[in-house]
Amino acid sequence: MTTIAHTLPPHTPSPNGQSPNAQSPNAQSPNPQPPRPQSPHTPSQYSLAAGTTRRARELTEPLLREAVALLEPWTAVMSSYHLGWCAADGSPVELDSGKAVRPALAVLAAEAVGAPAEAALPGAAAAELIHNFSLIHDDIMDGDEERRRRPTVWKEFGVSGAILAGDALQVLAFDLLLAKGGPHGPAAAGHLAVALRELVEGQACDIRFSERPWSGPGTVTVAEYQAMAMAKTGALLAGASAMGAVLGGADRPLVHALAEAAGQLGLAFQCVDDILGIWGDPAVTGKPVRGDLRERKKSLPVVAASAASGTVARRLAELLADGRAPAGDEEAEKVLLEAAALIEEGGGRRACEREAEQALARARASLDLVPMPAGVRAQYTALADSFVSRVM
Repeated sequence: MTTIAHTLPPHTPSPNGQSPNAQSPNAQSPNPQPPRPQSPHTPSQYSLAAGTTRRARELTEPLLREAVALLEPWTAVMSSYHLGWCAADGSPVELDSGKAVRPALAVLAAEAVGAPAEAALPGAAAAELIHNFSLIHDDIMDGDEERRRRPTVWKEFGVSGAILAGDALQVLAFDLLLAKGGPHGPAAAGHLAVALRELVEGQACDIRFSERPWSGPGTVTVAEYQAMAMAKTGALLAGASAMGAVLGGADRPLVHALAEAAGQLGLAFQCVDDILGIWGDPAVTGKPVRGDLRERKKSLPVVAASAASGTVARRLAELLADGRAPAGDEEAEKVLLEAAALIEEGGGRRACEREAEQALARARASLDLVPMPAGVRAQYTALADSFVSRVM
């Protein structure tokens, strides 16, 4: 696995147009910053990660389509629309339906314990159904009007329809495991139930964070953020891996090790997502630069910078306490630019990078506990690296 510093976008400019660490041509920095190394990924690594997820999607999609076809027709159309299989009128299309990371982890977990990929497919499909249920409901809660470059389900079909579509996908996930999971299906369903409970808890914590102050004793701590991210993002990844291993007939220690590795990868993914939410290139992320600051999200870079004492943290709290910044407003954009520079100056970005590095190291340590074929391990490594480099 690579280190996170190899894969991140360049630093944002400060309000005066320079990087916060930039110096004039004649100035001498007392603490010069070395250039960040280029990513050590090779095209073959990129191809391996993309091939791993592509194979998982191709293996899982027939089961997903079979499950969705069982739904009431209107609910089936809404679900298929969200999954990129049809237009709003139900006519067939083939559009982007996500990266299939969760199915890939389920399949790899089964193969890591010596089972064929096919053994994991009920778990892979169930994890993907739960993931998409959460996305549909997230779009409603966040008021997001677009996903994957077209209207979200609630925007196209209404809030009531979107709620029903999300609920339907959740029910299908458990139905699929119990109907298709064989003798290990009930145990796999138990792991999915735990993951779903933790996902909801993490989402609830994230929402409650928005009510917390930007400074003082009630501020969100780094430890609280880590726990939230492990639940909101890591739990379903861990659940997908656990289901794949259980359906593959693994014993408890192997199931635990593979689930722990996937959960830590989820934390690393969320850390990088938080960095991209402030400094990411819109052409790559599909989201506006500094979008998380505009929404006043208490992401890890913000939380870490706010935890420091001194003028940087105080000024940052003043800027962010003013409320959500309207898009396109020139003065608001200046505030966001200053806030991004302060977060970097206060160590928020580096703290987030460091947390991602440590999460990747913990994931590697857990994977090292599992004896597995070399080819499967190579796929795990490539997929893990792709979580932070966003190569897919």
